[in-house]
Amino acid sequence: MFFQLIQIDLQSKARRGRIQTAHGTIETPIFMPVGTAGSVKAVHTRELHRDIEAQIILGNTYHLYLRPGLEVLQNAGGLHKFNAWHKPILTDSGGYQVYSLAENRKITEEGVKFKSHIDGSYHFFSPERVMDIQRAIGADIVMAFDECPPYPCEYKYAKESMQLTHRWLVRCIQRMQETDGLYGYAQTLFPIVQGSVFKDLRRESAEFIALQNQEGNAIGGLSVGEPAEMMYEMTEFVCDILPKNKPRYLMGVGTPANILECIALGVDMFDCVMPTRNARNGMLFTTQGIINIRNEKWKNDFSPIDETLGGEVSGTYSKAYLRHLAISKEILAAQIASIHNLRFYLWLVAQARQKIEEGTFLAWKNAIIPQIMQKL
Repeated sequence: MFFQLIQIDLQSKARRGRIQTAHGTIETPIFMPVGTAGSVKAVHTRELHRDIEAQIILGNTYHLYLRPGLEVLQNAGGLHKFNAWHKPILTDSGGYQVYSLAENRKITEEGVKFKSHIDGSYHFFSPERVMDIQRAIGADIVMAFDECPPYPCEYKYAKESMQLTHRWLVRCIQRMQETDGLYGYAQTLFPIVQGSVFKDLRRESAEFIALQNQEGNAIGGLSVGEPAEMMYEMTEFVCDILPKNKPRYLMGVGTPANILECIALGVDMFDCVMPTRNARNGMLFTTQGIINIRNEKWKNDFSPIDETLGGEVSGTYSKAYLRHLAISKEILAAQIASIHNLRFYLWLVAQARQKIEEGTFLAWKNAIIPQIMQKL
């Protein structure tokens, strides 16, 4: 992987960059649609390419390991061939899923024993095992195995969790160094900064992660219930420590406003289930504000979902038609809404890239956030 830092905004810490991987180029700042089990829910690969213009998607180690399983993925030649997505893929290590399985897992120094949410069977993830699984999946960017502490948590727990994450990281790096990719191309490991909302822990973690000298770095353990201002404070603090010449990935964030504010703090990469999950519930993000498409007010609105976005979905189907589909519980409603929301998110980061290049990012961000976050 190669990262080129093209430009830094003079009025904020926003960055314009470019990541080169074996499966193509990623222009940053970028939003990555979440394809947990090998697909972005309700969205065809064709639409990811053509209408959404996605540059990279996510897969999840925990889910793909359980189903379809490593044997199927290896027989297919990796996830790229299995799901017919030939651009870059990033895989989450499964650490967040382990976090969410608090009632059904046991964490030790060696790793995590957990119970499958599918059939109740027991499995064990060690740092080495997680690296092997991500080798089998074949993602371009793989994440270190970490523990994500909940919010709020005690300082003692956050510190012990962070230190465990650091020890696991050393093992992840060693495993990556002593193994090769299975499909003839390089894979890049991103460590993850932890430390909850404690500044001294975040500093210690960011400094430790920076010393590992990997090709990119991630910020984890945020957007787990803490106030937005606290998330921004921790993000800026960590970005100021992490190397400037390497991409920074803020995991699991977030709303359009969150993304723009964190771009201003120096983040390059984002992912979140929000655009697709909210789409399936009838919430649309648009260039004019947030729409609940199920509301009566859209019943006779035959204007396109979003004329500014254009495209085969947002610029073609009317609000009235999408509302009809949603009220009728037609599957097509989830598909149209998901494509639209993802197109909006990718439009938003494309606009951010352009404004950074033009030197107008900060003024644009401050003007557009109230507009796109208002409820229509």
